[in-house]
Amino acid sequence: MSAHFGTRLRKGAVNTTVAALAVAALAASQAPDVTADGHGRQTAADTPSAADDGSGIGDSATGNSPYYTDLPPLNSPLPAPSESSSTTPAATGTTEAGIPATVLDAYKKAEAELARSKPGCNLPWQLLAAIGKVESGQARGGNVTADGTTISPILGPVLNGVGFANISDTDNGAYDGDSTYDRAVGPMQFIPSTWAWAGRDGNADGKKDPNNIYDAALAAGHYLCRYDWDMSATSGMRSAILSYNNSTDYLNTVLSWLEYYRKGTHEIPNGTGTVPDNRSDDGTGYTPTSPSTPSTPSTPSTPDTPSKPSTPGKPNTPSTPGTPTPTPTPTPTETVGHLEDAGTASLAATAGDAFTERISTRAETAAGKAVAKVRIRFTVVGDTDATFTGGESVATIVTDAKGVALAPALQAGEKTGGFTVRATVLGRTLSALDYKATVTARAADTLARTSSTALTCTAGGKFADRVEVKATYKGAVADKVAATATLIKSADDTTTNDKGPYFKDAAGNPVRTLDLQTDANGLLTLPELYADDTAGTYLLRITTTGGATLTVELTVTAAETSTPTPTPSESESTTTAS
Repeated sequence: MSAHFGTRLRKGAVNTTVAALAVAALAASQAPDVTADGHGRQTAADTPSAADDGSGIGDSATGNSPYYTDLPPLNSPLPAPSESSSTTPAATGTTEAGIPATVLDAYKKAEAELARSKPGCNLPWQLLAAIGKVESGQARGGNVTADGTTISPILGPVLNGVGFANISDTDNGAYDGDSTYDRAVGPMQFIPSTWAWAGRDGNADGKKDPNNIYDAALAAGHYLCRYDWDMSATSGMRSAILSYNNSTDYLNTVLSWLEYYRKGTHEIPNGTGTVPDNRSDDGTGYTPTSPSTPSTPSTPSTPDTPSKPSTPGKPNTPSTPGTPTPTPTPTPTETVGHLEDAGTASLAATAGDAFTERISTRAETAAGKAVAKVRIRFTVVGDTDATFTGGESVATIVTDAKGVALAPALQAGEKTGGFTVRATVLGRTLSALDYKATVTARAADTLARTSSTALTCTAGGKFADRVEVKATYKGAVADKVAATATLIKSADDTTTNDKGPYFKDAAGNPVRTLDLQTDANGLLTLPELYADDTAGTYLLRITTTGGATLTVELTVTAAETSTPTPTPSESESTTTAS
């Protein structure tokens, strides 16, 4: 543990020191390097550091902004109820252990959402609570409105390079009110450049607001889980926390609060929480002093005996001129002049499929020389549900020895149309390199009935068999393909017929055109067909996106009419007449 963190410990009681040392032993770590595996994910040993590129942007949520260093007491005021006594009321105790109601609700809702969308992450809400405590003192003691928005903005210091990272403005002051430099914003202290891609709408109000605890908590959860880290594993937990703020002291402080909250906490009213006293930007740390006891007047000192005149010293020998300080070697990021496409082919995929091509970008100097070990951020931009493999819309890859960064594979969603993947250099303000991508609708090129049974019906009745067809595309199952079934007038006249067979809508009314979709196996089973009183041969035409067409013949036969049997009296009268 660093000397700086040790200074913090001296402020607390002995039990606080013991708690911190226990957690530090559990979480002992070294600053990791920045690399990426073949899938573009950063591993436990690859947690990014904002300091690597000098910008403070990196992949750090906060830009490594200052945080509260206060540690929790050794024990929670009351332990959390066991599973066998889950009906026990929530623990009560000191305000220190309590979490403001709206803030606590936001953490738990974020945990529930992450359990659904990223179950492998195993994110506990107590981790969000620990980070929220360290970043903003639980939104300054729960000083939030009922919908979770902070009553007054929570802003970190100006990131102008004086004592902090140097991050030029990225949001035109929209979030932090500063159009020159960025500042960490909100209860989870996101810098605007990170919020631009990590932001989430946690309270379903249609906005992504870093000043709202529901939005910020959900965004923090997704941020921590973005590289498939498993929070139930020590290595995954450590890597995720360090990616939020790359400091071992920060890691130890968060882990201290995590263990504290796991042992038990309780809900307190909004605005009644305790705001921590000390921050990591307090220099050597401020320790409040108690009122001092008046000191006893000192005894007057005896006058000093005059000293003898000193012997003149020898003249100093002129010093040898110092060696000039060498000019610092620029970092790889500082030498990048522009980004170039490294041979990316056309980016197109069918809805629901993976893109076969991957984006390849090369970092070059102004003279066109490749630059290795530079972080390239790829961001999916536009109205699309396409993502990189793993469900994220942002990926950061380090360039290889040839200066090339290969983005993770893109996965198309169900939304069709065009979108952009934007490549940027972390730590440099350079023109972005945009790649256009297109998602086309699912398609079928062949339709075939699954049965050869003739489809017949008596006028006024119901067809015994339902029409079922299978759709394929280039021989493979064509699932979720849009299709239209229409009862047409003839092979030459494909307008909708006004007589003959029909389907029924929900109200039981006749309809002769339906919009349908094939299932996961490419099958399309039409609703039951009925016939009106008009006998004849009719056509059902089925078409799909992609041009597949199938025409099915339907036969309606006339209803049988029986000849009345003569009555005895009619027979007799006929005979008499003869």
